[in-house]
Amino acid sequence: MTTSSIGMLIVIGLYLLLMVSIGIYFSKKQNDAGDYYLGGRKLGPIVTAMSAEASDMSSWLLMGLPGVAYLTGVADAAWTAIGLAIGTYFNWITVAKRLRKYSVKANNPITLPDFFANRYHNQSKALLTISAIFIVIFFIPYTASGFAACGKLFSTLFNIPYMTAMIISAFVIVAYTALGGFLAASTTDLIQSIVMTLALVIVVLFGVNVAGGFDAVLANGKELAGYLSLTSIHNSVDNTASSYGFITILSTLAWGLGYFGMPHVLLRFMAIKDDSKLKISRRIATIWVVISMAVAIFIGIIGNCMSKVGAVDTLAGSDSEKIIIKIAALLSQTNVIGIIFAGIILAGILACTMSTADSQLLAASSSISQNLLKEVMGFKLSSKGSLIAARLTVLGIAIVSMFLAADPNSSVFTIVSFAWAGFGAVFGPVMLFSLFWKRSNKYGALAGMISGGIMVFVWKYLVRPLGGAWNIYELLPAFIVASIFIVVVSLLTKAPDESIIREFEEVNAECKN
Repeated sequence: MTTSSIGMLIVIGLYLLLMVSIGIYFSKKQNDAGDYYLGGRKLGPIVTAMSAEASDMSSWLLMGLPGVAYLTGVADAAWTAIGLAIGTYFNWITVAKRLRKYSVKANNPITLPDFFANRYHNQSKALLTISAIFIVIFFIPYTASGFAACGKLFSTLFNIPYMTAMIISAFVIVAYTALGGFLAASTTDLIQSIVMTLALVIVVLFGVNVAGGFDAVLANGKELAGYLSLTSIHNSVDNTASSYGFITILSTLAWGLGYFGMPHVLLRFMAIKDDSKLKISRRIATIWVVISMAVAIFIGIIGNCMSKVGAVDTLAGSDSEKIIIKIAALLSQTNVIGIIFAGIILAGILACTMSTADSQLLAASSSISQNLLKEVMGFKLSSKGSLIAARLTVLGIAIVSMFLAADPNSSVFTIVSFAWAGFGAVFGPVMLFSLFWKRSNKYGALAGMISGGIMVFVWKYLVRPLGGAWNIYELLPAFIVASIFIVVVSLLTKAPDESIIREFEEVNAECKN
């Protein structure tokens, strides 16, 4: 192993040691499942903002998004980022405060399935069961994509076998998550967002310099057909461009709808200590998301120019997601400072992955141990027993995710986009109607979840392959179908009880003050 490789490993090792230390520290502050899964509702505004967005971005920010921009140009990456930026802002401004207040009114639930069950006074536990199952279905492959990103990182840089690298990375994530729970995950997410930001800045400054300057980067983009256009998609094989039309743009913007149904983001809204500070959180979160995604896209453009001038290898297919790793490897060959900076870049990639994987593990774990085992199946667990069950469930989900991540050729972007659609369609419409429409009932909510989840699979595997006008991101049609089912079924079935209406109106009045 070279000196630069050893230096980068030392930097990464110190970073990972810090993450595990945080997990150990917060393990002493867990008294029950409420502390473990929601941190006792003690999050401050900055931690709330940055942990919500860091847990959302995943390895998609430093690998998936630059990879798409590197390969196909601005359009697909930019419209996706615009949709996400809009979704981020509206999620904070419409959902955050109301969900925080409603969750208190609804007997302080500690999981998203608990909130839906309490909101609709669903004694049959149907809502609890279905929502918990969907969380597990979509979070396991989502977590697997994070483990896969870690495996790609280490195997590419250090010639470590992919499976070995992936398992070691997963072990570290599981260690601090299982030990420290929600508070550890949120605190590490704050640190990881800082590391991500440093990584983005370093890559841009170094990449532009190696590529020959900002003008050279733009000149390269202009030479590639449709590369810098918002209405064309670049074909790297023969340097041609195809139309990126209105329907495709609308479909891509639909990524923003996913935010309304992301359990790991919504839980941050429920966990903030003071809902009057949500305005601060919203501003911090929105600004960071917009800037970080814009920079990530620019990195893809820079990387393409670096390949053109021979600084890094030309990448094709899913290998384009490794562009930031290639840039880090090049930086490590300069000097000692370069090695340290390269280590920070790689730690940034790990930060993206870990900040999402830890939250996903907790959300999936809570659905199994808290909702399915304890509440649906009736297992009697003490406070200590609940903590043990929670930690064992985190470990079990991680093992399943590692099996799914065994294929090194899987695309991070593809896996994340499908899981994102699943959560957005299953929980997004139900969340919005539960917070803003007092006539919605448990039957409508259940119908919305099931129809949204089914439509994601139907559109992805049966309709979208038809191509043409049918080539629409599955989140959009599934979100629409779920919304229709919620409205129709709610109106065709019994209206909510007076107690449910009263709670809704009380929350509505509080939100207006």
